[in-house]
Amino acid sequence: MLVIGIDPGTASTGYGLVRQTQGGELELVDYGVFTTPADQCTSKRLVKLYNDLSTLLALHQLDSGAVEKLFFQKNVSTAMTVGQARGVTLLALAQAGIPVDEYTPREVKQAVVGYGGADKKQIQQMVKTLLEMETIPRPDDAADALAVAICHLHSSQTRVHLEAAS
Repeated sequence: MLVIGIDPGTASTGYGLVRQTQGGELELVDYGVFTTPADQCTSKRLVKLYNDLSTLLALHQLDSGAVEKLFFQKNVSTAMTVGQARGVTLLALAQAGIPVDEYTPREVKQAVVGYGGADKKQIQQMVKTLLEMETIPRPDDAADALAVAICHLHSSQTRVHLEAAS
């Protein structure tokens, strides 16, 4: 099963592609960030994000995707731009026919580290360990996206087991 995890943002959107093998092992496929120029207007930045993400989605035969949910932020304008990037991300996934689930930061931390209050360094270290990487993935948005993908794979596996038990 190949999934994409996405940590949306207007300035930088992280993505991580992770495959789960038949034996349950996690394999890193690709990761990185899409960035947009700060001097461009929001609409052009969103178009660039959409185009970059659509191009990536067309390159892979994805089974599903996962996007980090927006959590409350003190800065309303930051929350608005992140929400716009989330909308563009959800649209790109839907138009590519990729089923998508959404997870809160707490759910991602719980699934990856086992503790919903884990800090960023703990998450990054666990992503590195689970994907057998030599170094912690950089930048932070890419590491977060990989964590979202891992969360999704763990949650999907749990759902399959629960459905089979019903």
